[in-house]
Amino acid sequence: MKKDLRIKSHVFDDTKRAPNRAMLRAVGVTDEDFKKPMIGIASTWSEVTPCNIHIHDLAVKAKDGARQAGGVPMIFNTITVSDGISMGTSGMRYSLPSRDIIADSIETVVGAENLDGYVAIGGCDKNIPGCLISIARSDVPAVFVYGGTIAPGHRNGEKLDIVSVFEGVGKHNNGDISDDELHGIECLACPGSGSCGGMYTANTMATAVEALGMSLPGSSSNPAESTDKLADCYRAGETVYKLLEKGIYPKDIMTKEAFENAITVVMALGGSTNAVLHLLAIAHSAEVDVTIDDFNRIQKKVPHLADLKPSGKYVMEDLYNIGGVPAVMKLLLEAGYLHGDCLTVTGKTIAENLADAPSLQEGQEIIMPFDNPKRKDGPLIILKGNLAPSGAVAKVSGVKVNRHTGPARVYDTEDEATNAVINNEINEGDVLVIRQVGPKGGPGMPEMLSISAILVGKGLGEKVALLTDGRFSGGTHGLVVGHIAPEAQVGGPIGLLQEGDMVTIDSDLQEISMDVTEEVLEERRKNWKAKPLEKRGILGKYAHNVSCSSKGAVTDHF
Repeated sequence: MKKDLRIKSHVFDDTKRAPNRAMLRAVGVTDEDFKKPMIGIASTWSEVTPCNIHIHDLAVKAKDGARQAGGVPMIFNTITVSDGISMGTSGMRYSLPSRDIIADSIETVVGAENLDGYVAIGGCDKNIPGCLISIARSDVPAVFVYGGTIAPGHRNGEKLDIVSVFEGVGKHNNGDISDDELHGIECLACPGSGSCGGMYTANTMATAVEALGMSLPGSSSNPAESTDKLADCYRAGETVYKLLEKGIYPKDIMTKEAFENAITVVMALGGSTNAVLHLLAIAHSAEVDVTIDDFNRIQKKVPHLADLKPSGKYVMEDLYNIGGVPAVMKLLLEAGYLHGDCLTVTGKTIAENLADAPSLQEGQEIIMPFDNPKRKDGPLIILKGNLAPSGAVAKVSGVKVNRHTGPARVYDTEDEATNAVINNEINEGDVLVIRQVGPKGGPGMPEMLSISAILVGKGLGEKVALLTDGRFSGGTHGLVVGHIAPEAQVGGPIGLLQEGDMVTIDSDLQEISMDVTEEVLEERRKNWKAKPLEKRGILGKYAHNVSCSSKGAVTDHF
């Protein structure tokens, strides 16, 4: 070990720290260990979701790697919640706040225990940005490891995933499939451990983190149940020690150019709308100036190449089989879309990491060539206008409708809107609006996958526009616009919208507007009142502290 290795755990060297050392001896730390760096393994293991049920085994592998490298590793846990399980219920309000709880809890343990570095292992949607927010705040070397994607389910020769079930509900309501068929899809969609299989939020954010340089090459596409994933974790434990030796810290890696790489890869792969929210939040914690305008700037020049679910045919495991995310990044780098000189956790640059990476498999049909992309520009678009002055996010991959104008059908709860869809009260051409579900108004900015999937299942995915100041799942596709800001709770224009107002969404012009004059809106403002904010518990704390979605819905302000 280098003599100049900077480790915080030297605070235990002083004779005054005998009581502190006594506590550590009880967990197995020896005299020799006190000379070594203490490496945390932040595990999100839990039995409440398939995304995380295998992560304890991965944490043990990371611990083995850190110990073999020369550190003193210690596993500690934080929470996880499952969006797929809470979707469409009041429990969904806890999803986004869990991101900040995860970040806060990891930061707390790393700081309180004077850890010298750590590996953070996350699976489900909010684990990944939660871990990265903590890494951005903590002034110690760190590596993120993704728990990995689930394998697809299979039924009658068709690949299934969790979105197949959500859309099956709509098909069932429409009379297109029977009770037995829906039950069959339900039972086979999730065959084991790992995060939802398409280019949904977990796989999107894992990919973004690899492009950001904060995870090892291949980590984002290596499946949950694979020897490659176990190797990821062992190497991550070793890597943290090497970062300590080299004096490389997260803010050395998480630069503006690195975030541009992350946004570029998300655009090329057709990632989740949640990437906008989470990358803004991670950048905020890293004190890097990233705004929603950066997404539109990059969107204009990066083509959408991947034929991945939810709008395409393939899942993450298919991408893994043809070379994975490194092969896609190599393709983008060679075409001049990535900053190759960005540093990564390997201690090498993006370009150096990709020099020996395999190219995409010959004959593959998942990643389109540049001369025949899925879309000539990126599928995540920031819309602005008098309905969303601070911005809104649309995902247009696979959507053939570039402009939609229709009457607003306004609901203040998801349940009311869902019942209207189920009862066939929403018609082709309508603009279905769900408001009062933003970061403060939800509180917690719940996702609207359940209702968006029902619309798709009923054949209305591109015939009815769905707007909300809440969020959408990475599994959502269709004519949807989320993150409308400012939200209704704080007096945003979406809160002034009335039944029958004509609303226009134009993805080519990147506009979202309502045909209501400023004079009429001003008159409506006089009669508008905010509903009382949640007061108790975590949702109350969140509602009173969270920022606008256009700022990443962050809870730390500076």
